[in-house]
Amino acid sequence: MSPGGDITPTTAGRHLREPWDGLRLPETGAFAYQRAGATFGMWVFLASEVLFFGALFLLYTVLRLEHATDFATAARETNIVYGTLNTALLLTSGLTAAIAAQASEQDGLRRLTLICLAATVLLGLAFLVVKGLEYREDIDKHLVPGADFALKAPATQLFFGFYWLSTSVHAIHLSTGVGLIARLIWREWRAPGFLLASPQVEVATLYWGFVDMVWIFLYPMLYLDGRSA
Repeated sequence: MSPGGDITPTTAGRHLREPWDGLRLPETGAFAYQRAGATFGMWVFLASEVLFFGALFLLYTVLRLEHATDFATAARETNIVYGTLNTALLLTSGLTAAIAAQASEQDGLRRLTLICLAATVLLGLAFLVVKGLEYREDIDKHLVPGADFALKAPATQLFFGFYWLSTSVHAIHLSTGVGLIARLIWREWRAPGFLLASPQVEVATLYWGFVDMVWIFLYPMLYLDGRSA
């Protein structure tokens, strides 16, 4: 503060950047509060997402109970090879994301953090490519609900309506996760050391874990039903 009582630009900028300074917290304490706040915010967001996908899964369960035979028939038309491959890709990406989250908290593991984050992005992009190939096959087989739908039983259109809705919404969430993690890599490249104990790494990988979890529920619903026989 200047002798005349004015706040200098440096002081003002500091308080804009670090509003917790007034609490007189040590630097480690301030970061802990920032980290806890960011993580809590993501958990609140994920809770709202759980409500959305929970309602979607409940809808599937009700329809599946009412049209068990038709849903089993429709599920056998999905490409289990693509579905299983994408499951393997996402499970592996979940592992790399978890390693990145842990490595970002340790000194000297910057390279491992970057490698795991990059691997997560690449695996996510591979998932989207495989899903695109699967969508093209579904379109060629006339498995899009409508006048040209290939299957005769009416309830099979309900199954594929759920299939297109749930997988497209999941793909949008996955694309968002890819963008979040790619942004972390870009920021670390611009400012080395950014990832060290950054709460953004934990937030992004927490979101990625949620996307993985949603697919774990979708996979048996869309690909395994009706194939046990």
